[in-house]
Amino acid sequence: MKKVKDTGARFVVCLDNEGYRASLEVGKLYRMIPDEEAAAHGYVRVVDESGEDYAFAATRFHPVELPLAVEKALLSTAKV
Repeated sequence: MKKVKDTGARFVVCLDNEGYRASLEVGKLYRMIPDEEAAAHGYVRVVDESGEDYAFAATRFHPVELPLAVEKALLSTAKV
């Protein structure tokens, strides 16, 4: 997975939800939680449809760089 510019908040778009149809929606943006251990094993931690964060294979996602104003707006509505 390509490195995302460190702006504090990070988002990824889901490309593949096979086996996780209840947890992930293809084409949807997900908030990524920094997790060095997960990344070292080829995983990315995201807040899924349940509202909880889980590690999924990084190949299921593509990083998305968003303007700071958009990130702030998305994070203001997120359950943290």
